[in-house]
Amino acid sequence: MKKAVLVILVIATIGVGLFWWLGRPSEVIPPPPAPTKLADAKMARQTIGLSVEKRLIESYTYGRGSTHLLFVGGIHGGYEWNSVLLAYKLIDYLAANPQAVPESLQVTVIPSANPDGVYKVIGKTGRFAVSDVPTADGATVAGRFNAHTVDLNRNFDCKWQATSTWRGAPVSGGTKPFSEPEANVLRNFLVNQKPAGVIFWHSQANAVFASECNAGILPATLEMMNIYAQASGYPAIKSFDQYKVTGAAEDWLASIDIPAITVELATHETIEWDKNLAGVKALFTYYATK
Repeated sequence: MKKAVLVILVIATIGVGLFWWLGRPSEVIPPPPAPTKLADAKMARQTIGLSVEKRLIESYTYGRGSTHLLFVGGIHGGYEWNSVLLAYKLIDYLAANPQAVPESLQVTVIPSANPDGVYKVIGKTGRFAVSDVPTADGATVAGRFNAHTVDLNRNFDCKWQATSTWRGAPVSGGTKPFSEPEANVLRNFLVNQKPAGVIFWHSQANAVFASECNAGILPATLEMMNIYAQASGYPAIKSFDQYKVTGAAEDWLASIDIPAITVELATHETIEWDKNLAGVKALFTYYATK
């Protein structure tokens, strides 16, 4: 009962109506809203693409500086629902504190990169319940995959394989790199925007990991990892070696010379806001002075 109350209280703080939009069935989703221009507002909200089931994938951008940072939550959907909540918490924070973004920066948050996976867990209620929080160790866990049963973080073009692994179990990497619409949305956004750094939020390995592809870890990636880890208190780990991972989004970014890190929350049930806000602010300070 205490866990259920905690989960409900956390969700209530994230912003009224956000998960209602994510949870709407695909057949009743309205046309994408017109983009909000930064010249007219402190925040630009855009629909950057659609999921398999035609749910919106949205970005929220703050600031108009020349150095662009991107934060991405929910690539594993409802299985890592707290990464989505954390991303929306940052959106709410930046909306309430626009001065937190230095003038030289532009900050974008993509809160839910797998909205179909989120919908599979929250359904039409728009709310998470404790019974929905996955705890099983198997490879078929509620909301982790997209509607094609593909692990989106195995669908990118770095060491891609059609059958990859998660916790030692086989998972689908899709029929080819970027076969899934959600992966295509991220790829197109990243190639067009060319951010100076990308931060992916996941759970629950309790660490900050660097990204790497065939050429190894970019020096700028190590800087990002160490700055975020030191400020947040998460351990910094250069390489994930618990099992073989192929086709990861952050590793594909390394292959096209964009620094990226993966921040793994400690559990599936909390957003660890203070720790992550400290990491975010540390990156703001670092990139604002480069």
